[in-house]
Amino acid sequence: MLKRVHASVLICAAALFVSGGALAAETIKIGFPIPLTGEIPKVGESTKYAAEIFRDEINAQGGLAVGGKKYPLEFIFEDNESKPETAVNVTLKLIDRDNVLAIIGPQSSRQAVPAGAVANDNETPMISPWSTNPETTKDRPWVFRAAFLDPFQAPVAANFATKQFSAKKTAVLFEISNDYSKGLADNFKEAWEKLQGKDSVVAFESHGPKDQDFSAQLTKIIAAKPDFIFLPENYSFVALIVPQARDLGYKGPFMGSDSWGSAELMKLCGDACKGQFFSTHYVAAGAQGATKEFIDKYNKKYGYVPDDLAALTWDAVGLITDAIQKAGKLDDNVRKMRKTIRDNLAAIKEFKGITGNMRFDEQGDPIKCAVIVAIDQKGDFTFKESVCP
Repeated sequence: MLKRVHASVLICAAALFVSGGALAAETIKIGFPIPLTGEIPKVGESTKYAAEIFRDEINAQGGLAVGGKKYPLEFIFEDNESKPETAVNVTLKLIDRDNVLAIIGPQSSRQAVPAGAVANDNETPMISPWSTNPETTKDRPWVFRAAFLDPFQAPVAANFATKQFSAKKTAVLFEISNDYSKGLADNFKEAWEKLQGKDSVVAFESHGPKDQDFSAQLTKIIAAKPDFIFLPENYSFVALIVPQARDLGYKGPFMGSDSWGSAELMKLCGDACKGQFFSTHYVAAGAQGATKEFIDKYNKKYGYVPDDLAALTWDAVGLITDAIQKAGKLDDNVRKMRKTIRDNLAAIKEFKGITGNMRFDEQGDPIKCAVIVAIDQKGDFTFKESVCP
């Protein structure tokens, strides 16, 4: 009987210990709610691969040094299935059940916006490497990002297209239910009309998340005779839309956004996407220093050049681990440690990332440059120009 009492007391005490936020730290747990399946699985793959290289390098040295002691990095990858509701559920699981110190992801704004609400409500620091929609971080002091925002990206794309195509008129096609696609389309329309006037967007068409045939929208767009088409679309849609536009007789250029930057784009789109341009966060061609080192490591291990998702993930992991190291010690109380990490992220003066140097503004958004990429006739992503705030 005495042994049973002791066992039950120990179980209750352990439960109280964890629920109170205190947990003896043996490893540094970081959660990744990423799209390993669904419409953008290559996004999840790039994220996971980059994170694993970072983790394995640190753990090969005995772990992350914090206050004179080394702790192994433990990364927990959860599939958000490219769905907002699943992103919410797995983010909550990582916070409540797995007791992670921080969240890296989701990548797409469609999942990052609702997941950011969960992280903020549960006072857990989160960095979305790739989300560019302002709502992800807006009025959420626990949420950060490693990517520039759509209100910055939109005028970058508009200014470049004006110059590159000598354009006066444009058309836009976007996914109506995607926070990223819809938000960037709206931002671009506003930026374009400031440059060219109120009636300069001659078509503004949308589609649903499961559409495969875009002939109705493209027929309207082509009839409006734009100088180019702006496509703020995930790479999976780009690979459908661009060839369909060509089949319908459209011969003009396309301007894309950072969601084109997946390593999967050219495999799916092929010749139809050659010669086009998009704005993004980094380009592998001509990279030097730490950026080239990362590219070479990734390419050697996985057999292809890392896309911007991988590079931004590398920077996001670097930001989180830097904030942990600056704590000086690993607090056994998870809630206190999360607060310390959040405060250290907000206080960063400058972080030298492989996608560029950055610091956070009051909303947790980085101040950093954008890159314009040209897709050459080999299908390679090449540097065109850099645009800074």
